[in-house]
Formats: sequence, structure tokens, C-alpha cells
Amino acid sequence: MRAFLQEEARNNGFDLIGITRPNAIPAARAHLQRALAAGYLGTMDWMEETFERRVAPDVLWPDVRSVIMLAMNYGPGTDPRALQDHPGRGAISVYARHRDYHDLIKGRLKQIASRFAARTGEEVKVFVDTAPVMEKPLAAAAGLGWQGKHTNLVSRTHGSWLFLGSVFTTADLGADAPENDHCGSCRACLDSCPTHAFPAPYQLDARRCISYLTIELKEQIPPGFRKAIGNRIYGCDDCLAACPWNKFAQVTHEIKLQTREELKAPALSMLLGLDDRAFRHFFSGSPVKRIGRDRFIRNALLAAGNSNDANLVPHIEKHMTDPSPLVRGMAVWALHQLLPPAAFETLRKRFASDETDDTVKAEWETAT
Repeated sequence: MRAFLQEEARNNGFDLIGITRPNAIPAARAHLQRALAAGYLGTMDWMEETFERRVAPDVLWPDVRSVIMLAMNYGPGTDPRALQDHPGRGAISVYARHRDYHDLIKGRLKQIASRFAARTGEEVKVFVDTAPVMEKPLAAAAGLGWQGKHTNLVSRTHGSWLFLGSVFTTADLGADAPENDHCGSCRACLDSCPTHAFPAPYQLDARRCISYLTIELKEQIPPGFRKAIGNRIYGCDDCLAACPWNKFAQVTHEIKLQTREELKAPALSMLLGLDDRAFRHFFSGSPVKRIGRDRFIRNALLAAGNSNDANLVPHIEKHMTDPSPLVRGMAVWALHQLLPPAAFETLRKRFASDETDDTVKAEWETAT
């Protein structure tokens, strides 16, 4: 069965496969409890709501006896951090520059699982980041890699660029040996974080993480992080890209995970012109579409404010009357960064007195 699974994994484009027990991550309970108690998970309430199922796979599905973990390489061809040298362009996280990996990985897992079930008569369930499954600890337990100091999985053969998925089964397949931690004294990932989101090695405060701030946070991005975000408009790859183990990483061989040309370095001026319909069309099939147009434009406005490019002012100014307070508020901030004081005061006289939303009023007051 192991040989069969390995062959199926290769045939479906997976680069790594390992097997572990559902009770192989006992430390996950205490780790998640500490993160919740410290408030590190911010507004992600579902982490606490699904706590018991998340820390124990056999609570999620009592019949599971083996967990098959698979990984697919999505390595980029260039260092994504290079885009920080082009502030007029939006930086989209590598994982979101192509087709939504959830659909791709889940489809491939279903093929493997269905063939395995037909061959063995065992029951199977597949999961890809949409159920309360702690995939990184399980992948480490299955020997695919180890959780580095940035909390993400690191592989000695593929570095940090891996999508994970799992097949739960009632079959008793035995377990592979877990991988050892090979981070040593290295701090490259910790020191690379623009917002200092790592209070200690192996701990992440999501409230400070650019991926959380630009993707998960539905409210306005706190002012203290805005400058550090730079032109990152969806996610952040800095801690992944900094890992020295990426010297062994390879460019993805999966054509559906290769970067779409228009998402490599889109111009902020173009992105700021997207209405809801154009946004959905431009990001069709991409995970970016999930955050919705308003949050995305909020992020693009933040990047525009950091661009030091006065040519973007007209593109920003049109958002002063946007229906979304989230957008209007960030437009105020962006214009305050780019306009001379006299020109900004002229805008204040035009718009501030008519503002009805408290959060946008607060942006005007902060800009005083």
C-alpha cells in the first residue's frame, strides 16, 4: 500500500509523502493554548471554536487510524522580496499568483484517496486547509520536514515552498519517523520580518503578521504597521524567502502553480481602478478574490501611500467617495503621505466635514 501511495503521489504531482498516526501531535494542544491565551491569533475566532478537533485528528474523525500527508512544491523562479525595490508595483504572495491551490490540491487528493479506497475497501477523507486540521505539525510528524522558527514547514529538499494536504483513512498503515529540526542557531526568518511578528523562535503573533493584516483582518490596518507593509498588497513571503534551506528549493514543475504574468508585479495605478466586477474578473481563480474588493483596495491604497509617487494621487483621490469606509479611511491616510500640507488641507475642507463614519473621521483626526 505504501508503494502504491507513493506512485499515486508522484503521478498526481506531489513531491513528498509521509504517513503518521492521528495521535502523533500531542504537543499541539499546549502550543495552541499558549497562542490563544496570549491573543496571538487576533480575530481568528474559529481557531478557538474548533480547538478540540484541531489538536486531535481522532476527534475530528474518530475512525481515523492513519494520516497520509502530502506536499506539492510551488517554488518561485525568483526571490519575491526583489519586488520591494519597485514601490509602484503591488507585491502579491507567491502562493496567490496562480490558480487557487485549494481546488488543485483537493482535486488531486481525491483522485489518490478514491483509488486507495477502491483498492483497500477502507474509508477515506481528504482535507486541504479548509478544515480544523493542523497540517504543519502532522507533516512534520510524517517526516516531510520540520516546523522552522517561522512556524512554517521546512524541507531539506524543497525549502519552504510547499502546499500541504492530507488523506485521513481507516487503514492502519504504520508511521514514518518524524524529521529532526535543522534550524540550529539560524535566525534569518525571524530577523527578516518587517513587522517583528515573532515574539520568540517558533512563535508567531498573527496580529503583527503582514499576511494576517492584509488577508484575515477585516478592519482597518493599524497605523503602526502601515509603513512596514510597504507594497505588499496580499500576504508576505519574507520569512519564507529568507530561509537558507531554500538553496535546495526548485521552481515548481506544476504548470497550474506557475505565476500568472499579470500577477507578477501589477501596477498600483491599474489595481486602484478596479471596481467590484473588474476585481472579480482580474483575480478569477485566484485566492486573492476571497478577501473581496474593499479589503483589496484598502491594501492597494496603503501601498500607494508608501510609494512616494505623487502620480498616484488622482487614482487615490477618487476613492474619497467610495461607499466603503474601509476604502475611504485608507485613502485619507494615503493622500496624507503623498500630498503637500496645503493640498491635503484643501481636501480636508472638501471631504472631512461630510464624513459620517467614525473610523474615517479618526483617520482625518490622526492626519491633523
